[in-house]
Amino acid sequence: MLTGEIRSQIDAIWNAFWTGGISNPLEVIEQITYLLFLRRLDELHTLEELKAARLNQPIDRRIFPEGEDDHRNPRPFDDYRWSRSKNFEARDMFALIAERIFPFLRTLGGDGSAYAQHMKDARFTIPTPALLAKVVDLLDKVPMQDRDTKGDVYEYMLGKIATAGQNGQFRTPRHLIRLMVELTAPRPTDLVCDPASGTCGFLVAAGEYIRERYPEALRDPELREHFHSRLFHGFDFDNTMLRIGSMNMLLHGVEGPDIRYKDSLSQEHKGDEDAYTLVLANPPFAGSLDYENCAKDLLEIVKTKKTELLFLALMLRLLKPGGRAAVIVPDGVLFGSSKAHQSLRTLLVEGHKLDAVISLPSGAFKPYAGVSTAILIFTKTNSGGTDHVWFYDMHADGWSLDDKRQPLLSEDKLGVAPSAPLTDEEHEKNNLPDVIARWPKRDREERDRP
Repeated sequence: MLTGEIRSQIDAIWNAFWTGGISNPLEVIEQITYLLFLRRLDELHTLEELKAARLNQPIDRRIFPEGEDDHRNPRPFDDYRWSRSKNFEARDMFALIAERIFPFLRTLGGDGSAYAQHMKDARFTIPTPALLAKVVDLLDKVPMQDRDTKGDVYEYMLGKIATAGQNGQFRTPRHLIRLMVELTAPRPTDLVCDPASGTCGFLVAAGEYIRERYPEALRDPELREHFHSRLFHGFDFDNTMLRIGSMNMLLHGVEGPDIRYKDSLSQEHKGDEDAYTLVLANPPFAGSLDYENCAKDLLEIVKTKKTELLFLALMLRLLKPGGRAAVIVPDGVLFGSSKAHQSLRTLLVEGHKLDAVISLPSGAFKPYAGVSTAILIFTKTNSGGTDHVWFYDMHADGWSLDDKRQPLLSEDKLGVAPSAPLTDEEHEKNNLPDVIARWPKRDREERDRP
């Protein structure tokens, strides 16, 4: 849990940017991300040094090279490290970061990590030495020792994107993500994909679920390697989101996720078809594509320009037979009367196994969209299998359904697993625990419930 002190530290960083002339929340989080990355590189380098000293061997993986750079006025690479550069005088630090460290970060792409790949077009936009010095000073005070705090700090920052207006469509409410993860129960051997990954909220939540439920998995060398480099896959076509999303994964302790640039709907899916065992997503809806820009294999499944239908077709493409998916869709997918809507519903129900439809309260995505939505949970079978579809009509998710989205209950009674049991009156304000409790009984006593 984040303490009030850490929250106020982050608020102070945010306010420093606003008063310093950067008001776009995405740009703020991007600049913070670069500085956090620099701090993280220094931590990794220090770990390598300690390991080398303990084993009495040369450093195995150098992040900051030995010696000096080859500029006209050379400078030791050691000066690029967070632990040294943060102590420089403001003007000197500003020149060093703008002219030396940023070009250096762009060359790191060669080390193959997802994050380094997304750094190659990083731009340093902090306007003044005074603002940089203030932000570095404030960031240095934020404790980043353990994985939980790092992750929570970054999540809290990402929450600022959502409260800041236009960019909130990138952020699915965290309690709804947790609900979908609990219902699909990721396993340490899964291959999880989000084809519209944004800030990677679904992948992060799946990783946290696996850490909680399968603590022994990260002690097994093979499963640990799978967790860090093969389990998580995310696609997006916004470079800022790729940077922010892969940083989110890194700060939640996933070292080598596959987060890559891809326009999921317009490229053919060579190498990605039948590749994943679990898809979790909240794809963009209310958009439409030209037929020429859309992957031909998706149009074969459903002839439409609507992005929400194309994403469902894409998920059926991406999943291995037996793979499962949880996806947020607008109500139009359930009730639309066009030929494309009907053929997609027929395909899900008759060609595969539609497990559940969970109707979400209509204000769940306010203040960005008042559109009614639902979670579809299905399994790819290629041979039908839909017998009964479990339907749950959710009326409340613990937060007010107006533009403010204020919590309706105390913190210990919110979310999918409140630490205190809910009374009937409290259940009226938060249906999530009830959804989780009834889900395992969907093939038994739930069938007799009208």
